[in-house]
Amino acid sequence: MHVPALLRMIKIEHSVFALPFAYCGMVLAAGGWPGVVPFVLITVAMVAMRSFAMAVNRLADLPFDAQNPRTQGRELVTGAVSVRQAWVFTAGAALVFVLACAGLNRLCLLLSPVALGLGALYSYTKRFTPLCHFVLGATLGLAPVAAWLGVTAQFTVTAWLLFFAVTFWVAGFDILYACQDVEFDRAQGLHSLPADAGLPTALAVSWMCHVNTAILLGLAGALAGLGWGWWIVWALVSGILVFEHMLFRPDDMRRVNLTFFTLNGVVGVAVLAGVLLGMWI
Repeated sequence: MHVPALLRMIKIEHSVFALPFAYCGMVLAAGGWPGVVPFVLITVAMVAMRSFAMAVNRLADLPFDAQNPRTQGRELVTGAVSVRQAWVFTAGAALVFVLACAGLNRLCLLLSPVALGLGALYSYTKRFTPLCHFVLGATLGLAPVAAWLGVTAQFTVTAWLLFFAVTFWVAGFDILYACQDVEFDRAQGLHSLPADAGLPTALAVSWMCHVNTAILLGLAGALAGLGWGWWIVWALVSGILVFEHMLFRPDDMRRVNLTFFTLNGVVGVAVLAGVLLGMWI
């Protein structure tokens, strides 16, 4: 099994989107450092879950990726990773996720099939609904809730505020990312907000998603009692989200990687830094 190709297939570096928010839920639930074992298990569970979902996505999209000029260099299309290897990797990631959940507590173990089901569902929603972006958002939005459960085995309002903040954040930038494939999606009968509703409507929805993200992050910080250090970072993150929309041009997709990966990677890390700073000060 060609490990580097597998890691490229699942874009392992994109774990930066989910891990910071998982760590936010972890430290808020614990009121600080939760200990080495919960930290390691939560990290393993998050990486395994994201790897599973991404591998399923690549397998489900293989027929479309082979026809889309933008995705014809992907590892499953080129044969750098075989379909059999991808399925073995997918099963292995699911097993690692379940074992990590079992190591945390019984509730996490019982809910692990639900998380896996939601992680796999996203890849098929674009076949029947333009709301697929929100399913993807909810999948990553589970990160802070799951980490919170991993520490306390309890649902809280703060955790759910983080869930919705992440859901809207991811949905907002995934809508922007989908603008690259409007014509292809329409030709293939696939659904996305840009393809179904048009670019002006999609961009307006994306903007509203990120407004909701800023509001929900503010509410979560207030409910958690975070100090002024959090509010400085919250203002910075809100500014980054505004800048993302100022930078994005639907008629010039050369900046998509900057908008999609770089800025949003900064958002995740900044939110975690803000939580830690708000708890410390």
